[in-house]
Amino acid sequence: MTTAQIAHTAETAETAQVAQTAQTAPPPSMRLRELAFGAACAAALRAAARLGVADALGDTPAAVEDLAAAVKTEPTPLRRLLRALTCYGVFTEQPDGTFAHTDMSRLLREDDPGSLRYITLWCTEPWTWDAWPKLDEAVRTGRNVIQDLYGKEFFVHLNEDAPESADVFNRAMTTSSKQSARDVAELLDLSGASSIADIGGGQGHVVAGLLEKYPALHGTLLDLPRVVAGADPRLLEGGSLAHRVRIVPGDCREAIPVKADVYIIKNILEWDDDSTARCLRNVIDAGGPGARVVVIENLVDDTPSMRFSTAMDLLLLLNVGGAKHTTDSMVGRLKAAGLTIDDISPVNPYLHAFDCTVPA
Repeated sequence: MTTAQIAHTAETAETAQVAQTAQTAPPPSMRLRELAFGAACAAALRAAARLGVADALGDTPAAVEDLAAAVKTEPTPLRRLLRALTCYGVFTEQPDGTFAHTDMSRLLREDDPGSLRYITLWCTEPWTWDAWPKLDEAVRTGRNVIQDLYGKEFFVHLNEDAPESADVFNRAMTTSSKQSARDVAELLDLSGASSIADIGGGQGHVVAGLLEKYPALHGTLLDLPRVVAGADPRLLEGGSLAHRVRIVPGDCREAIPVKADVYIIKNILEWDDDSTARCLRNVIDAGGPGARVVVIENLVDDTPSMRFSTAMDLLLLLNVGGAKHTTDSMVGRLKAAGLTIDDISPVNPYLHAFDCTVPA
């Protein structure tokens, strides 16, 4: 076959594939109906996660009756749940009626290295079902709706009235932090630094990863008292990194009593503008001229993860009145704080790092 014939054959196949896709894609009216029922998909994911269906399903396909016995449900409604999820590529139904894992359903397993079980639960917690119907109100006012719903600020409500949801949040953040900490450690070159401070660093997975990568580095973890109380075991007394780290309970919006060569601020600049400005100002005051400040965030104009990040952006509006950033809005806030931006680079498909310096 000649080159021209090969090209013609490929072009014909591509045209046929596009035509077939156009024929099988639902019309706009049906697609909008599907989107309007998006809550059904979220609820199905939550149900599967809470029931432990993915954990009960092994490496080989299983009959619904066996799965139902394992997770203590009725077979018929479980089949209906699985049938709905297969439409989104979560589980797959075999010709004989058994169900098997897909790449996505495995992420609902608690023991999967990339597990998103607690992230799935966090995004579908009971308070979300109270808040989402009030999105129009939040858009009109620009304020969170949680205060009016529960009479308390969001995290106060979680910790005082919804301890199970607070636990899910902590587990979700731990999962997310562990998974991204490896990527942060791989990206950042800290060979010229002797000290690093992880500001609002949660349980310290990022600082722990960087201390393991650089044996001469010393670190500090700063976050709220209740958060650092559950720090990564490597950082606590008796841990492998305890002799090189200091744990400081505190609120970075109030003060940062930490001197370091490099400051990491990851996924916390999502508050109102005043809180963001205060945090950045405190970092600059603590570090002084020449300090390096690395801000790591999800962006709503980051194409590979826009559906996720824009949804999180709306959820932040609902619960704390915060926002995810665009590249331009993040750059604007960093510059307004007085930082010089030296580089912007992707950490992974859903995070970007803004590498900055405190000018002299």
